[in-house]
Amino acid sequence: MISVSEALGYIKDHSKMNKVVSKSIEKALGLVLASDVLSAINMPPFKQSSMDGYAFAHSDKNSYKVVGEIQAGNAKDIELSEGEAVRIFTGARVPNLANTVVMQEHVIRQDDQLSIDILPKKYANVRPLGEQIETGDVALRKGSLLNEAALGFLASLGVGKVDVYERPKVSILVTGNELQKLGDKLELGQVYESNSVTLKMALHRIGIKKVEIARVDDDLNQTTKAIKKCIRKSDIVLISGGISVGDYDFVKQALENNGADEIFYKVNQRPGKPLWFGTKEKTKVFALPGNPASSLSCFYLYVLPLLKAQMGFANCHLPRLIATATEDLKNSTGKTLFLKGNVIDGKATLLTGQASSMLKSFAACNALLVIPENIELIKKGEELTYIQL
Repeated sequence: MISVSEALGYIKDHSKMNKVVSKSIEKALGLVLASDVLSAINMPPFKQSSMDGYAFAHSDKNSYKVVGEIQAGNAKDIELSEGEAVRIFTGARVPNLANTVVMQEHVIRQDDQLSIDILPKKYANVRPLGEQIETGDVALRKGSLLNEAALGFLASLGVGKVDVYERPKVSILVTGNELQKLGDKLELGQVYESNSVTLKMALHRIGIKKVEIARVDDDLNQTTKAIKKCIRKSDIVLISGGISVGDYDFVKQALENNGADEIFYKVNQRPGKPLWFGTKEKTKVFALPGNPASSLSCFYLYVLPLLKAQMGFANCHLPRLIATATEDLKNSTGKTLFLKGNVIDGKATLLTGQASSMLKSFAACNALLVIPENIELIKKGEELTYIQL
């Protein structure tokens, strides 16, 4: 059995970047750039009006003759003489000889005569060529997360495709005779299976939408075949249950039957002690505890960082912050504890229902309160580390 820090170290050592692929920006939301993106144009690509109003060459005069009109998208350039102005609209190209735009609310116009009530400063309301970015400049750097703002920015530069780190193919294998599908009638001794839903939704939150889900009874031969199939078609395999030492826990033996290399098995923590991590060629395999709270804790602590690292994220772990305990927190187990709690205004409160089988407290919490294996007591008012969910 290894410590939490040792397990995290092994996860880091085996977190290799996924393959780089080219994707259209419409399909790149939530992915990470694998190379710098340079701008092929100036933005704006011309001197641009930021207001509806009148463009003119700035002077001390307040009376001008209107000699034309320029709408957004119009490429014409009106040659202005001294004392002349042009009607212009937001986003339109400012004529070469103009350098200022006065807002339409600050003028009085009668036919082609314009009188300026409030004279703006020189260059007001004009976006200069390349104000946002110039040709050849780095628009977004390698490692940037492509959110909606980033993708919109790239679209404004005419960028249609980007190099990104590919999302992994993930399979979830659920084991257990007692598990029943949603919608089916529960027989005595059965429970509804929820881990596949929990894990699938957790994967969706980081953009992994295509997830294969398989189910198998507690049978060594079936489990061996199911794991082989999942490994063959997946980059990451998450196995739920069957990894402990009970008479009907066949996952560890089935992994060995498939030639999977064990990196570690069992972590000195609660919940989630019976955690298995290993590889089969390029596929990473996590055998997670079957208890729902244990399974989700292990996902947050170990699976999520590996997935995000391989997808190119710079910050792979959930934030670890400091809060003050609102009560004494004891640890007589000699294990690292991850306790469901709520942190409000820097104060950490433990929730009831800490059993590894309970998701109710997980659904209500916003933090995992961490008590290290070498700490027996955190007193009320003392600081503790928590993982922000």
